[in-house]
Amino acid sequence: MTDGFSLGLLEVSNLSPSFIVADRCSKAAGVRILGIESTDSAAQCIKLIGGVAEVQFAAEHGMEIAQRMGATATFTVLPAPLEVTRLLADQPPQFSPLLGVYDSRVPRKDAMSTSDALGLLETQGLVAALHATDDMLKSANVTLVGKEKIGAAYITIMIKGDVAAVQNAIETGRSTVERLGGKLILADVIPRPHSDLAALLPK
Repeated sequence: MTDGFSLGLLEVSNLSPSFIVADRCSKAAGVRILGIESTDSAAQCIKLIGGVAEVQFAAEHGMEIAQRMGATATFTVLPAPLEVTRLLADQPPQFSPLLGVYDSRVPRKDAMSTSDALGLLETQGLVAALHATDDMLKSANVTLVGKEKIGAAYITIMIKGDVAAVQNAIETGRSTVERLGGKLILADVIPRPHSDLAALLPK
C-alpha cells in the first residue's frame, strides 16, 4: 500500500450481509477488497483499500446497506496506514480447528465466474439449512458453491446459476426455512458479483 492509499475496515454482523456489502462497496467506489475476515463470532470484517475519499465513501455506503438489511455494522478508515498495520490486516488465512474452516477469505485463482448469479441463504441452525439446500437444488438449475459455518450455529449456503434460477431457488430455500420454523438470517441474490467478491469464493 502506497502513500495516498487508505485501509477501510467495515465490520458486519453476519457472513451473508458482509458479502452483499462488500459487493456493493466495490461497485460504488472503485475500491478493492483485500479480504473478509472472521472475528471468531458471526461478525465479519471487510477490508477495503483505495484512495482515502473512495474508501470513506465505500464504507459509509456499506454501512447504509447493512442497516437496510437489518444487520449491524461499524467502520473506520485508516489513511496511509503504517506498514506494520497493513501487514497485520493482510495476513494469510489461519485454519480454525473448532469450525474446520479458515478464518478469512482472500482472493483465489480458482474463483467463481462473475457471469453467474450468487445466491445466499443464511440460517441459525443446521437442520433448516440442510433441508433448504436440498429443496433449492431440486427446485431450479443451480449449483452448490459451498457451506460456511461462522460460529454461534450460523450457517451460510451459497449457490450459483443464472439469475432467474438462483432467485427461484433462494425463494424456495426461504420458504423451507420458514416452514420448518428455522431462524432465517438472510436470503438474497447478487445478480453479477463484482470480480473482487467472486475472487473470494470457491468455483
